[in-house]
Amino acid sequence: MKSTLFWFASTWRAWRTFLRREKDAKELDWSKRVNVAKGVAHALSYLHHKCVPPIIHQDISSKNVLLNSEMEAHVPDFGTARFLKPDSSNWTAVAGTFGYIALELSYTMAVTEKCNVYSFGVMTLEILMGSHRGELSSNLYSSVDNERVQLADVLDPRLPPPTSQKLRDELDSILNLAVWCLRADPHSRPTMYDASQVLEMNARAGRESPELVKSVREGVDVLPMLS
Repeated sequence: MKSTLFWFASTWRAWRTFLRREKDAKELDWSKRVNVAKGVAHALSYLHHKCVPPIIHQDISSKNVLLNSEMEAHVPDFGTARFLKPDSSNWTAVAGTFGYIALELSYTMAVTEKCNVYSFGVMTLEILMGSHRGELSSNLYSSVDNERVQLADVLDPRLPPPTSQKLRDELDSILNLAVWCLRADPHSRPTMYDASQVLEMNARAGRESPELVKSVREGVDVLPMLS
């Protein structure tokens, strides 16, 4: 699976455009949506953990994730991106798309990789729902914030329910990851490396791996588990 970062073809389409029309939304079945989540996670993990200094995108949203003709996810538009400097406060003016911006930016004005993690959580929930998190009912919105949301409550009704146990487990894992990324305290969110490993491990195992999630949350290096 590819996740190109720096260029795109004019024929590629933003993820947001697939949400607006029922025909287009149905074109993105559950398996393709799982791959979109993985592609974005891998791209952000690369920016945060392979680039020196790390790069913070600052505008991860449905308009800034493009899908090619094979429905592979690509992350373009680095107009608001910035390098993360370890010896700096990294203060910045608030940048990004409303509804995807991490809560802490409103009062700290300090950009960190966890701001991208929050935006990824919003978009990942959107991948499941087929709509933005802001369109949730008040009760369901509260359930997400309190980490009590159920998979059946958030699946896009324009698609038939997943039929295989493997696919249901993958979607449930993506939901759990999204909720984890949306935690109000940025220090309790995963890194994008963590998120990428969780998605990769679940894909290889063919089921959600509670041991993997537990290990990642406890700071254990799970890379050997992927080999």
